[in-house]
Amino acid sequence: MEFAFQLATIILSVLMVILILLQVKGGGLGTIFGGDAGTGLTRTRRGLEKLLFQITLIVATVFLAICIFAVVTYSA
Repeated sequence: MEFAFQLATIILSVLMVILILLQVKGGGLGTIFGGDAGTGLTRTRRGLEKLLFQITLIVATVFLAICIFAVVTYSA
């Protein structure tokens, strides 16, 4: 079971890095989907950008929960 937590942690961390790189404005992979270098104006997220943001939040929450559960379960 400990191996499953470690594997899930690794997979989620790689997925989170990819999702964050896709969101980077002005560099990284964010320009693939129309990322802008920044105009200084605040704007709302729409479409794919909003979906990537929401998926990133979900993945980060699951990652945190798994890490905390693994530490509480296997720390002794």
